[in-house]
Amino acid sequence: MAGVLLWVICPKENATALLSLIPKSGKQKRSRLCPTLKFATGVSAFSSAVANPARSSEEKVYEVVLKQAALVKEQRQKKALDLKRTAETDGMTDWDLLNEAYDRCGEVCAEYAKTFYLGTLLMTPERRRAVWAIYVWCRRTDELVDGPNAPHITPRALDRWEKRLDDLFEGRPYDMFDAALSDTVSKYPVDIQPFKDMIEGMRLDLRKSRYKNFDELYLYCYYVAGTVGLMSVPVMGIAPESKASTESVYNAALALGIANQLTNILRDVGEDARRGRIYLPQDELARAGLSDDDIFCGQVTDKWRSFMKDQIKRARMFFDEAEKGVAELNAASRWPVWASLLLYRQILDAIEANDYNNFTKRAYVGKAKKFASLPVAYGRALMGTSKLSDLART
Repeated sequence: MAGVLLWVICPKENATALLSLIPKSGKQKRSRLCPTLKFATGVSAFSSAVANPARSSEEKVYEVVLKQAALVKEQRQKKALDLKRTAETDGMTDWDLLNEAYDRCGEVCAEYAKTFYLGTLLMTPERRRAVWAIYVWCRRTDELVDGPNAPHITPRALDRWEKRLDDLFEGRPYDMFDAALSDTVSKYPVDIQPFKDMIEGMRLDLRKSRYKNFDELYLYCYYVAGTVGLMSVPVMGIAPESKASTESVYNAALALGIANQLTNILRDVGEDARRGRIYLPQDELARAGLSDDDIFCGQVTDKWRSFMKDQIKRARMFFDEAEKGVAELNAASRWPVWASLLLYRQILDAIEANDYNNFTKRAYVGKAKKFASLPVAYGRALMGTSKLSDLART
């Protein structure tokens, strides 16, 4: 767990002091029915679905979407969420610790996701703190297999990380960052399954370096990125005036995660190849007359350009699907999502501008373009669901 230790900034006793602030709600107990062996009591067993070869990855993932959407619909119907919590203790020491935990999460977000962080500042204080807590957990999880200590991470380390996840969902955080997320999931209808699925994506990275078709790659993209959308929507909230179904909003959030990860994959082809990894569908490479050797050689040919055009087209289709859902989010939550979406779409433009050379050139969006995107994202965020729908019809 060397990768995790890099993130432990406060002593464990501070996290213990925070326990009194995190309620043991019935909602949390319901979330605990979602781990692999118990998920069958909900919509169905996600693990069983994954093991069923007759069903596509999209069908398997959709079960998780339905589960999370059901939690949110239940919360909206009961109007049970009360963000204005009052202290249950006489002193403020423990609350100060929890506030510090959230502040630390904000600092990490500001350092590693500057544009997204700026967007979160428009959200309500409660929502942005919760989004920061989710971001930090996701980053810590990703660092286990992609960080400087990745060579030392084993499947057992990921098992221990998953046990920590179970504990924080039960109100037993290990450190300050855990405490912030534990507090967040106690206040919002967030299900544990997407978090567990992200850890499963890290397990895939330890044992798998090829994907035979897009169905396999789709499931991987869901694990490592689509899950983020399912974690975040309950916090960001759906606009009260939205007429879209809860499931459709979650599908759009899932699509944004898939689109972002496909963009990461296309941007990092050369970097991944140097690590012996190819995150491109093997059957599609073969149909294009390409092989692993072509990728390791790193030559931009007409075959490669044609192949990349198809891959970029698919990523853009997922971005298009995602846009339908951003407009349905709570107004204060739209800007950071629009900013992320528009910036990631521009990475695809940069790959094209590099003549599809993603072997030795890294596609990136310069600071000028990033800042230019912010007012565009803000403008779209201000447009309500009805205005965007009207614009799409014109």
